[in-house]
This record gives sequence, structure tokens and C-alpha cells, in this order.
Amino acid sequence: MLPIALRGEGRCALIVGGGSVAQRKAEALKAAGFTVRFSHAYSAADLRDADVVVAATDDGEVNARVVTDARAAHILVCDASDPGRGDFTMLANARVGELTFAVDSGRSTPAFAKRLVREIRERFDPRYDSAARTLARMRTYVMTVLPGDERAPVLRELAEMPIDELAAMDPVHAEHVVESVIERLRGQGTSEGTRAAVCATRASALALTQARLVAARLAQGGTATTLLTLTTTGDRVTDRPIAAIGTDNVWVKELEAALIDGRADYAVHSCKDLPGTLADGMQLVAITQREDPRDAFCSERFASFEDLPLGSVVGTSSPRRRAQLRALRPDLCFEDIRGNVDTRLRKLRDGRYDAIVLAMAGLHRLGARATHTVPFPAETIVPAVAQGALAVETRTGASYAAHLRTACNDTRTELCVTAERAALRSLRAGCNAPLGIHARLEDGTMTIEAAYGIEERSLVVRERLTAPLGSLDDAAALGERLAAALSERLREDARRLVVLARTQDRPSRIAAHLRSRGIEVVELRHGETIQARPPDMLIFPSSGSVAAARAYLDGLMHSRHRPKVAAMGAQSGAAARAAGFTPDITAPDASIDAFVTCIVEELNGK
Repeated sequence: MLPIALRGEGRCALIVGGGSVAQRKAEALKAAGFTVRFSHAYSAADLRDADVVVAATDDGEVNARVVTDARAAHILVCDASDPGRGDFTMLANARVGELTFAVDSGRSTPAFAKRLVREIRERFDPRYDSAARTLARMRTYVMTVLPGDERAPVLRELAEMPIDELAAMDPVHAEHVVESVIERLRGQGTSEGTRAAVCATRASALALTQARLVAARLAQGGTATTLLTLTTTGDRVTDRPIAAIGTDNVWVKELEAALIDGRADYAVHSCKDLPGTLADGMQLVAITQREDPRDAFCSERFASFEDLPLGSVVGTSSPRRRAQLRALRPDLCFEDIRGNVDTRLRKLRDGRYDAIVLAMAGLHRLGARATHTVPFPAETIVPAVAQGALAVETRTGASYAAHLRTACNDTRTELCVTAERAALRSLRAGCNAPLGIHARLEDGTMTIEAAYGIEERSLVVRERLTAPLGSLDDAAALGERLAAALSERLREDARRLVVLARTQDRPSRIAAHLRSRGIEVVELRHGETIQARPPDMLIFPSSGSVAAARAYLDGLMHSRHRPKVAAMGAQSGAAARAAGFTPDITAPDASIDAFVTCIVEELNGK
């Protein structure tokens, strides 16, 4: 007899019969992952779509016919009444988590087989399942960081560790144990391999996953990697937003220090965490193929961003995301959220937020998601510079640089990231600026777009360029042109814009006074349409001016943009309120000077 294991994985098992034996066989097959179907009045047609068959009736002739028909159809069959007649027997088994122990007593002593199963369950408690899970993680780590000729002795030693120790290990401890075994065995001369490269990485689940992706590429070329886990400023400071910590390289500085002092040979970063200009003596040697660069709406209760009710709480610590989201939905409440991906999803499940926004790349790499996970189009919420790509950094002139580039670099992604980072440098913006830049390359032509959020005005300034591309220099030049165009747009849009509703054709003294203060004024008369960016303020000198602007106000209602509102007196304030635009300020008296002073102070935040 040859004991084998069959994994059901959704395959169909046909049980012919319906008694207690049939039920026990069905339970065992379901536990193994089979989909079970019963036949109580057997005919050969019942075999259709079956992958395995069990004959378990109390009629020997029927069971014999099932065996004959199944073999003719080339289907594995078990005869529960006569194990020697079928193709396989179903051994007694004991399951402990994902561990399965099979017992074969040679069919002569089934009661003894039951005793053995009972004693196995008593002896092998859930610690063994926990130990097996730890060893599975360790094996994955070993397969990632070691070349093939070094793996076997390490795996053998790990498998012999005490069960209690293995069962109690968390993933980080397990990796440290693997590293210590590797170093000890190498020191004893059990491996002829060359020295492993050392990769500096943060210790979060996502950072470790990303570092292993790069290490696996190196291992395929015969170079092993040891991971050096470090705690960065961003990891230590968790009680305030990243933008408030006061530096642009909160996730990077400690990793670069390990490169400088020789503790590490290379570092793996989320490329979006890098500042536009690297520290002296550092170089990017590879940019990996980009994962999905989009941001994702995540919620346990609401199916989409548009479905969020008025006043819903959205968690994000990114000024870029918050500015672009607020421009779409100024009616929502945006609050900071810190922690790794798992922590943020747990806070979401706990009901502390109605929704949060995360990067699709991180969710994909961790295999994580919320009940409702919906990506925003990159044109709607422009991603961060280099979002979704990994950057491999070394010291300038490092010996591993060429090998890392050969193993890990993706040319298309590198061109896009080069353009994005060139724009970031030209704008002199840090990674915490409310800035998104994203490039796409199709058929030799690159399209790069930027979005800069002015959150206090619920305004996003956008720019887009398209050009043929042939080299990294071309990509950098396109990024610099985008930065120049965006800077010009920002200078234009830096001036405060107000819409002054009018009922008269003669020149407006209010408009003249405001323009003399450097404020851009668009005058709107009854029946007119205007082509202008969303205003910072609506100005109503009279109740009639509200009626004159009615069509424009209806359009603002549909756009969800809510500018500030200034009314010159009680009547104009009442008319604005009735139109759905409650005044933020009302002049203390009906003089033009008092009205203009109130408007200027409100626009300047005084």
C-alpha cells in the first residue's frame, strides 16, 4: 500500500449511499476541501463531473457496480464495504490545525486505529500547529534570502528546534532566529557561498515584504541577502502627523546611515518616501516595476467615496490626499491617522473612521483590503511621486550596484519615476507637500500630470504635459517643464478670486477697491456666464444681486465647491441664505469702506 494525500481544492466527491458510514466519509472529504454530492438511488449517470467516488451503501452488489462503473470512467473509487476492491482507502486521521496525521492499521484492527487517533490528538496539541506555521514562515524567508546550495542545512536545523519555542515566536523573532542560524552555520564552514549582501529596511510588515521582493531577485542570480531591520524617525514618532515632525526623510535617514557606516550594502525604500535630492554619497541603482500606483477608498460601511454621508470622518495623514479629497467633497471631515497598513485597517474596522485612504500598492503586496476597497482614478486623485515603485539605494560606487540594477531595474518605471522626481526637485517640494505627480508611458510617449492642493481654499491646481520620450534625460527634462508650468499656474492662482454679483452696469466701486488690494474680481451680471476657477468668495451687495447670480449659484451647488460668502446688509444676507449660501460675514454698516474692509480681513484670515 502507498499512503498518499489528496487535496480537495473544490473538486467533486460523489458519495453513493446515505447511512452513517456515508456521512462519516462525507465529513472527512469536506474537511479535506472536497465538494460533496450524494447519490441515494445510484445510476451510472451520477458519476458525471465526479473526481473521486465512495461506494458506501449496505448493498454489496450496488457497491461492486459503482466500482466497475467508476473504473470504466477512469475515476478513483473507494468501496467502504470492501477496501480491497476499490482504488484507495480512507485512513483514520487526526487533524490539529493544518496538520493531518493518518493512521493505517492494515484494516484488521479499526478499533486500535481509533485509539491511535485519540492519543495523537491528546499528544499533539495546538502548539504543534503554531510551530508548523512558524516553520512555514521561516522556510519562506530562507528561500528568499539564501541561494539553493545553502538552504538544506538551515532548514534541517530549524525543524529540530523545540516545539514550545517555535510556537511562541512572532514573525520578527522568527526572522532573527533564521539569521542567527545562517550566520552560525556559515561560521562553521557548512556553506561555501560568498558573503551575503546586507539589506537595510524598516521592520514593518510592508517594508519587510518589499525588501524580500528585492532579495528574491538577487537570490535568483546567486546572491543571498541578510535583512538588517531598523527603526526610523517616522516609526518612533507616532503621536503627530508626519508633516509635523519637521523633516522630509523620516522613513529614510536611519537606513542611509547604515549604508554610510557599512552596516548595510543596500536599502529598499518605498520610492515615494524619498526626498527629491538624495544625501551626498548616495545613489539609486534600481527602480522596480511599479505596482498599482492609485490611492484606494477603504470602508467597512460605505461602498464608495460618493456614498459617504455629509460629515463622514475620513482618515488620512497625507496632505496631498486630503487636499484633493477635500476639493471633491468639502462636506466631509478629514482626520489624521497613523500606523502601518494593518493598524489603519483595524482602526477602520473598530469604527473610528467612516473611511480611510491607502495606497493600492501596499494593499496588494500585503494581500489586505477593507470590505469596500475602491481605487480612485489616477486622474482624479493624482498619486504621490513614484507611488507604487520600490527604490534600491546604495553608496555611490558600491560593489553590489551593477548586480542590483541588473536584477531589479524596470526601464519603463524608471523613466516615469525619473520624470516625476525631476519635477519634485524643480518645485523644491518635500514628500509631505500637498503635491501629486504621476507619469504614464505608452508607445514611446509620456504623459505627466501634477496636482497641487491649496487645502484652505478647497482648490487643486492641475497641469499636464505630453511629449515623445527616448531617454532618462528626456524624462528629466519633461519633469522640469511640468514643474515650470505648474509654478506659473500657482503664481496665477495665488491671487484671491472673488465673484461680485451685480445688478447695475455702471463701474463698481467695490470691485475697484478690491482690485487695488491685489484681489482678482470677476463681476457677474444677470444672465451672464463666467469661465473662471472656483472663487474664494461670493460677494452680494444687495438682495437683487443674489437673484442676478441665481444660475451661477445653482452650478456651484452641483459642484460641491463652497466659497466664503459676504453680504453687505441684512436683506442681502437673508437672500443669500435663502439661496443656500449662508453668509460668513455681514458688514457692520452699509458703507462700501466697511464692506471692503470686512472682505479683505476674511480673505486674509484675520
